[in-house]
Amino acid sequence: MSKCDVCHNKCEISEGGVGACLARTCKDGKVIPENYGRITSIALDPIEKKPLNLFHPGSYIVSVGSYGCNLRCPFCQNHEISYGMGPSGIPYKEISPTELAQIAKEYESQGNIGVAFTYNEPLIGYEYVIDTANEVHKLGLKTVLVSNGTASQKICEQVSDVIDAMNIDLKGFTDDYYEKVLRGNRQMVMDFIAHAATKCHMEVTTLIVPGYNDSDDEMDKLSTWIAGLNDGKGQEEIALHISRYFPRFHMDKPATDVDTIYHLAEIAGKSLKHVFTGNC
Repeated sequence: MSKCDVCHNKCEISEGGVGACLARTCKDGKVIPENYGRITSIALDPIEKKPLNLFHPGSYIVSVGSYGCNLRCPFCQNHEISYGMGPSGIPYKEISPTELAQIAKEYESQGNIGVAFTYNEPLIGYEYVIDTANEVHKLGLKTVLVSNGTASQKICEQVSDVIDAMNIDLKGFTDDYYEKVLRGNRQMVMDFIAHAATKCHMEVTTLIVPGYNDSDDEMDKLSTWIAGLNDGKGQEEIALHISRYFPRFHMDKPATDVDTIYHLAEIAGKSLKHVFTGNC
């Protein structure tokens, strides 16, 4: 058994087994990413789809994902690749860091600015993120991370050094929601955002699920905390994306009311300069 130190799960992984993320395994007594270079999804997306509204707006970015995730969000829109049981049930293509960087370069003429790690949870394969980001930077392109931010400070520090922009999910602002519904750790995400925001461009997304994280008080506390990260540090102000939930995967609650999203955006706007609404 070997212990994985990537996230809050702190899995003890047996030889040949996998952790809770379904993507990290133990080989010769060492925990490694089984999904390294195994790409299940690739597309040329508008940068605003990440969503990043203040980072090279109007551009495109080659977006890639693998398989696996360290949370268990019941409303996951990418559950086929996030929770599929390893590579045997998910088609993938192996693409090396150098190959992916070259693909990104080939699309530069079409407005591509680099590579975004997204779709599943990229940080459970952080080694691939770092290796690829270094190759992408060699070609003069940018790197983007779209993540749930549930990773240790050690991983955060390593990844933040090679990423130009991030959008991190801050899915709510109560420990009860994070622990009981998502099986995550809110403080770990907050620590990740706080550190990464000092190293790269940062935008945050909160998906509003009716009855779980849609109160005025919670949005006020969440947006006030983000605003506090902007104070006195000289970095670019963090944007908040407030997005509408739709029934997905194991959750069939009705979609979030559009008026609720606009109302919560008004509350967040009291603390933050940049607030965007999504899925409305």
